[in-house]
Amino acid sequence: MADSNSEEMERRTSFRLDMEKELVDIVWSDEKGKEHNKKIACLDFARGGLKLDCDESLPVNTAVTVVFKSANAGHQKLYGKVLRSIKQENGWFEIALVLDKDA
Repeated sequence: MADSNSEEMERRTSFRLDMEKELVDIVWSDEKGKEHNKKIACLDFARGGLKLDCDESLPVNTAVTVVFKSANAGHQKLYGKVLRSIKQENGWFEIALVLDKDA
C-alpha cells in the first residue's frame, strides 16, 4: 500500500503544465478498425499523461496518438491510452490519457 501512496504523491508533485486549451490533433481507431481524427483542446500536460476536452467519449484502454503542431513545419507525437472518460456538466468529456513509457 505504501508503494501506491508514494506513487500518488510523486504524481501529484511532478511537473504539470496548464495547456490553456491548446488545440491538438488526436487519432484513434474504433472497435471496427476505422481511424478517427479530431482536433480537440488539451487542458493539462504532466509527466505521465494528458487531460483532454472532447465532445465524445473514448472507450477506456483505447490507443490514442496526440499530435502537437507548432507554427513551423515540425510537430511532436505522443502515444497513450485512455485511462478514463468523464462526462462533464456541459455534455463534453474530460479524457485522461496515460502516456506509453516505451514510445
